[in-house]
Amino acid sequence: MAPEVTPATQPSPARQRRFASVARQDARLTPERARSHNRALVLQELYRPGNLSRADLARAVGLTRVTISDLVADLIEEGLVVELGQRADSRPGKPATLLDINRSGFSIVALDLSYDSLFRGVVTDLDGVVLVRDQLSVPGVTGDAAVDAVAQLLARLADRAPAAILGVGVGSPGIVDQGGTVLSAPNLGWSDLPLQTILAERSGLPVTVANDANAAALAERTFGGVQDDSILVRVGRGVGSGLIVGGTLVQGAHSAAGELGHVVVGTDGGELCACGKVGCLETWLAIPRLQSRLEGVADDAARAVALAAAGERLGIALAPVVGALNLAEVVLSGPLDTLDGTLLAATADTIRARTMADSHGGPTVRMTTLGRDIVVLGAAVMVLTGQLGVS
Repeated sequence: MAPEVTPATQPSPARQRRFASVARQDARLTPERARSHNRALVLQELYRPGNLSRADLARAVGLTRVTISDLVADLIEEGLVVELGQRADSRPGKPATLLDINRSGFSIVALDLSYDSLFRGVVTDLDGVVLVRDQLSVPGVTGDAAVDAVAQLLARLADRAPAAILGVGVGSPGIVDQGGTVLSAPNLGWSDLPLQTILAERSGLPVTVANDANAAALAERTFGGVQDDSILVRVGRGVGSGLIVGGTLVQGAHSAAGELGHVVVGTDGGELCACGKVGCLETWLAIPRLQSRLEGVADDAARAVALAAAGERLGIALAPVVGALNLAEVVLSGPLDTLDGTLLAATADTIRARTMADSHGGPTVRMTTLGRDIVVLGAAVMVLTGQLGVS
């Protein structure tokens, strides 16, 4: 259903801050960069509410009507913006023609490589609506064979896309730099792998590759309503997180912000981790490890004890981060039947017990509402941001 048509209003304070930040960064804009910047402002304004007139856009982004008309004409010619007809409440003699992003005119291919023994992918429209699903079983597949499997899944989805492909987004486990090189993904046998470049060359499409937890955090920011200061913890084959501070995804000095999996939690030992240390968070929380532990319990009471222990360790790892950054929200993503309930409650209790929760209320601790599609939706957001400048 199309959004309700309302007159444009002033940008929100958060959007004004983002525009001001971009303006400061581009203080010495060339004409080409200025036009690209203005184009992104127009597309961002249309992407959320949609159904705005040229005059609405001029007021909302602070550009002249002539500039807006020129930009809109180019965007219509490129097929990115469509005219919807006249606004019903237009004044006689001055009809306002409504505009919107061409939401179904382009497709996005999005891949999630974070599952154990499975690569998943979807095709979405520009609103993140999933149109096509596919997956590839990859038990024990690593190295070049894993790269070939990713390329195969991408090609299968691209063949089924119902519209021109705007780009490809990939959420990969491990540490991924801003150029899409997977610096380290031990479970896939990847080290310093330029996955983004490889997939772009094989597919002929624009490709963006990022860490899967960072992609999930972007999905929460765009589709899940997460607060501007939050952390998204992705639990699956390993454990990672995406950190959002002031509405911006934090990458870190070496593209490894949020890598919680190999933080040692506690001083009481624990299991040996694949990294060689003892007691890493992954040994407590990674789904293969946790499921193996749960299979050995005798009854529901013992299961609850094991889940509470895992949740406590997660809370121990998160509490310093939450306290230092005064985060408002902690969101968990992973199998509901394992994470929701006892484990989630133990995590929340531990965070609140180890931070100054009484003085500021403590963070909200919840499961994501985006389910299993959270990484692919985040990968789609990466394409929207990279190709159109919107999120």
